Amino acid sequence: MKKSLGFLIVLFVLAGCSTTPSPVTSIPEKPAPQGTYQTDGPGLHPPANMADIPDAIPKWEPLNKFANRPYTAMGKVYIPDVSNKPYKVQGIASWYGRKFHNQKTSIGDIYDMYGMTAAHPTLPIPCYVRVTNLANHKSVVVRVNDRGPFKSDRVIDLSYTAAWKLGYVNHGTALVEVERVFP
Repeated sequence: MKKSLGFLIVLFVLAGCSTTPSPVTSIPEKPAPQGTYQTDGPGLHPPANMADIPDAIPKWEPLNKFANRPYTAMGKVYIPDVSNKPYKVQGIASWYGRKFHNQKTSIGDIYDMYGMTAAHPTLPIPCYVRVTNLANHKSVVVRVNDRGPFKSDRVIDLSYTAAWKLGYVNHGTALVEVERVFP
């Protein structure tokens, strides 16, 4: 009985090895732009009117009591600045797209890669910032509603549409200026 059971197991394993793999019909493989995930990008049906998607409009909102507490990510402690101080910094921006699309942000919003939003490690959330691509001087206003990016060389992570409007979606990253704006 043991010999026949062992024979059957070997037979099933060998039969599994002899099958022809089915062709991949989902996402064609191609190199991902630097600074993006292999599975990130615009999705199969991006809006035809991305240029017409309006910037976020700053308004007064209460700060989220959970997302503005000190936290640890990737071994580093972050302390959100919940003051109303001005903020202006230059650095590298990246973007995030379909990998996080329809998932909850740090404040519980559903992330929309076609919205005008961003992730920042320490700015109060929600808040609003103007992001300017220093290479082409294009500028957008986004609502910060998530935490990240957690790479030490990045200052902000933008939605796909915001990065597209700034002209760096194909490069993955860009040198930007981030300035907090108030209503």
